[in-house]
Amino acid sequence: MAPETPVCQTIGFLLLDQFTLISLSCAVEPLRMANQLAGEELYRWQTLSLNGQPVWASDGVAVTPDASTRDLLSLDAVVVCGGIGIQQAVTAEHIAWLRNQARLHCRRLGAVCTGSWALALAGLLDGFQCSVHWELMASMQEAFARVTVSASVFTLDGNRFTSSGGTAPLDMMLHLISRDHGHELSAAISQMFVYERIRNERDQQRVPLKHLLGTQQPKLQEVVALMEANLEEPIELDDLAAYVNVSRRQLERMFQRYLFCTPSRYYLKLRLTRARQLLMQTSLSIVELGVICGFVSTPHFSKCYRDFFGIALS
Repeated sequence: MAPETPVCQTIGFLLLDQFTLISLSCAVEPLRMANQLAGEELYRWQTLSLNGQPVWASDGVAVTPDASTRDLLSLDAVVVCGGIGIQQAVTAEHIAWLRNQARLHCRRLGAVCTGSWALALAGLLDGFQCSVHWELMASMQEAFARVTVSASVFTLDGNRFTSSGGTAPLDMMLHLISRDHGHELSAAISQMFVYERIRNERDQQRVPLKHLLGTQQPKLQEVVALMEANLEEPIELDDLAAYVNVSRRQLERMFQRYLFCTPSRYYLKLRLTRARQLLMQTSLSIVELGVICGFVSTPHFSKCYRDFFGIALS
């Protein structure tokens, strides 16, 4: 049974300069469809800016907001919509307003694309996990020591909900709707949108390794290349470390610092991601998939897949 929620929730979408329109649309459209399919108003939403003036999206479209943050608003949730140049787009007035909303009104605080930066800058993600577009992950990790930055496409942590860019807000909002009003409604929405698979929090952004590492970590890049080239017969971690002339402990520290996980976890993610691609694109059996992706035991492969993606192999 869905948890008890207000009869109708009002959500404010705070538009920052150069926000991404696709992320805003992917966050709003599930709410519209929820109302349509339910036959009642489950959600209301407003777009907001500091002064009520139009805000330019990253694609050059000017959006005239429904209201100003200076108006007296009663919001159940706020979603910060970020995009390009988020560090310059966030102002002291944005920060003050977000803190005030968190203190007085909002049950939930969220962000899409790079909007998590604004929440973190306001101190509203301290002690929380969050997602952000992969271009900003390293910067956020460095700038906000009390925030745990995740590579997941979206993150739900308590009353915080944050997503990366592109279409990821669609998945996040479908999960929130499922929490509020049940899985049947969110599944019906995805069907209306011809959206075949709703991603979950275990799904990771495909972050270009060169973006994460730049040119400063050639040994780490070499190890990852070795992993990618040896999925069927995984190389032992001690051997990987020896290939690039570092100790196992040094290798583990490099992975934790730059890739936010252990070498074993990263290697497993590569193998399982490859298995998922083959599962969707070929007619290989589960046994064959396991062998190709370096699993000697089919039950172990099935368990790892279920634990990582949250769904059973079929």
